[in-house]
Amino acid sequence: MTSFFADKRVVVTGGAGFLGSCVVRKLRERGCSSITVPRRATCDLTRWENITRLLDQASPHIVIHLAGVVDNPVGGGNTAAAFYKNLMMGVQLMEAARQRGVEKMVCLGTASSYPKLAPTPLREEELWNGYPDETRAPYGIAKKILLVQSKVYRQQYAFNCIYLIPANLFGPGDNFDPHTSYVIPALIRKFFDAVRNGDREIVCWGSGSSTRDFLFVDDCAEAILLATERYNDGEAINVGTGFEISIRDLAYHIGRQLGFSGQIVWDTSKPDGQPRRRLDGSRAERAFGFRPRTDFFEGLRKTIDWYRAKIAQEEGKSKSCAGSLKG
Repeated sequence: MTSFFADKRVVVTGGAGFLGSCVVRKLRERGCSSITVPRRATCDLTRWENITRLLDQASPHIVIHLAGVVDNPVGGGNTAAAFYKNLMMGVQLMEAARQRGVEKMVCLGTASSYPKLAPTPLREEELWNGYPDETRAPYGIAKKILLVQSKVYRQQYAFNCIYLIPANLFGPGDNFDPHTSYVIPALIRKFFDAVRNGDREIVCWGSGSSTRDFLFVDDCAEAILLATERYNDGEAINVGTGFEISIRDLAYHIGRQLGFSGQIVWDTSKPDGQPRRRLDGSRAERAFGFRPRTDFFEGLRKTIDWYRAKIAQEEGKSKSCAGSLKG
């Protein structure tokens, strides 16, 4: 624990979200008392005038840019809109921060930026050695453009912007919306509902053969703040665990934890995405001392327990409301 943030004014875009709320909590634990979190409903960060008003009012020393729009590439979804919004938020925010002399900006990339067939473990040097997986390429490229921008801004303006590439995040508070959730919350909800409904079969996308590196959300938040404190270089840095699990094994493990005893059917008409994804995190450990603390299976248990408690709480409130109306 350091006093680095004690006298800093910090803007955290996306600070009310899944990862952002963890970052804000950890900032407070580090003694930061001036934290500004713009809300999407009142501050659309794709609009230049909103960005400039935010920075002029907050006058931050540090901007941590976590805001983003989740894309849904299957069936067209919102891929084009997500590309535009992610690009416009990041590019304009960096330019406005540079104009206002912000001391440091932290940008979060995505492992979806890596080439589809890059060798595993994924090392930062491979970022430009091929095209990303087609299903996530627009999202990945929109995020990767910020790395290019940060490099040229550092070169021309001496603007201190760092760029981190996290593994797939998960943990309590994740997004469990079936239309926009990523693999772990999507599977937890699918198995949870199947057990409650007595279903004997569930369908999962793809073949289950692809692998992923999953990072517990608290660990990612810790890495972001360590990098903010200690890292001032222009090279991209992975934030991962080095642990790789197939989607098939992940599904069976979640199913067992939730008590599902039926059959899992794999719909191979749906895409698998990038065949393998495991990040080499050695540069992060060398550069700012980050090493993940949360065992994957322990983090998964915490996430499942949180979701169970959330559903129970929601149902308790519903019954309470129904009872009071009936009375």
